[in-house]
Amino acid sequence: MPTASSTATTGSRRGLEHRWHEATLTVRGPGGEPLADAEVGLEQVRHAFAFGNIGFDFVGLANETSAPDHNVFGGAEPQEAAGLVDLWLDVFNTATLPFYWAGFEPMPGHPDTRRLLRTARWFRDRGVDLKGHPLVWHTLAPDWLAGLSDAEVETTLRARVTREVSDFAGLVDTWDPINEVVIMPVFDNEQATNAVTRLCRDIGRIPMVRLAFETAREANPSVRLVLNDFDLSTAYECLIEGVLEAGIAVDAIGLQTHMHQGYWGEERTLATLDRFARYGLPLHLTETTLLSGDLMPAHIEDLNDYQVPSWPSTPEGEARQADEVVRHYTTLLSHPAVEVINYWGLTDRGSWLGAPAGLVRADGTPKPAYHALRGLVKDEWWLSPTTWRTDAEGRLTVRGWAGDYLVRASGASTGFSLDPAQPAVEARLGRS
Repeated sequence: MPTASSTATTGSRRGLEHRWHEATLTVRGPGGEPLADAEVGLEQVRHAFAFGNIGFDFVGLANETSAPDHNVFGGAEPQEAAGLVDLWLDVFNTATLPFYWAGFEPMPGHPDTRRLLRTARWFRDRGVDLKGHPLVWHTLAPDWLAGLSDAEVETTLRARVTREVSDFAGLVDTWDPINEVVIMPVFDNEQATNAVTRLCRDIGRIPMVRLAFETAREANPSVRLVLNDFDLSTAYECLIEGVLEAGIAVDAIGLQTHMHQGYWGEERTLATLDRFARYGLPLHLTETTLLSGDLMPAHIEDLNDYQVPSWPSTPEGEARQADEVVRHYTTLLSHPAVEVINYWGLTDRGSWLGAPAGLVRADGTPKPAYHALRGLVKDEWWLSPTTWRTDAEGRLTVRGWAGDYLVRASGASTGFSLDPAQPAVEARLGRS
């Protein structure tokens, strides 16, 4: 049995030293006395780092409905989602909820607030943090918005942002208030230019960002707001610089990494992270995918243009995906600016573009990539239940990833948090 001079730790730390934190834990009894020379059990219960995934699969389940037409945001059908709950919760602690305006408010004045509130509470009851995505976006803007004048569109946008951020305050306190602004004023589709693009073209990108960000922050001053984009070219850097120079408060920079055309590799990934870390803001990897089937051809410029009748997961692709998931997550976490990694889809069922990008097959069985990621999150980067002995002052040195931990002794238990800003923590035992 390790003594107090030993250190509780686990897993490989190569390249991830900054993720491991050490603190002196003083364990006290119910009366406040140090629990000296005592056997104590330690275990981790939660990561502080946000290991995320979308929560679209569980909207129907949380609302106890099996009607397929309620699954407007994609993902598994409600009747299939029950079998995915444990798989999701065993790896992820942060969920992105869908607020795509066309699906959320198909008719003006009839938002899907009630169902999404139930879904948010369902996740929070299970200890999951939440993010809303997105509030202002040219894609999936409701058709009814197009008939309004620019002034009316702006007023309606502000009201929409205020409503959602206010209604979900305390449940969803992180948002993408606006999405993919780089392409917003030039976005076009088969129909007439949508109203969001039209307004952005009229007033400009930075005023659109200001509209979304400042309206959201007025609705909830404690909200965390992410500027998110798939275009990671210098155009995005120019946008970020313009937004910051304009005095718009941004809490994190969102980077989408849908790797449908192949894994980027460590060198390109780190170079991209360095480019955006120079702004001094946390980096959120908001939309991450790696395929377990055939890769999309390299000549495709817009991923949405690739349409195939069938896109299956394959044994060779699954082995490749598992290897790449480990490499990608390890590379991302090696960079100190990365605060969030959000994988875009647990399952292949209803996946974006029909791609085999899920960590679970369409039949609900986990792929090797799921097991590989879980092995990192809940094994290599996790402090498993272990017994230690305190010293004469009831102290023990604990080393692990930032997060929540549990200490047990003599039938009593209590929790404590490992935080890099706190080199010394105390845990006072109560009855379990």
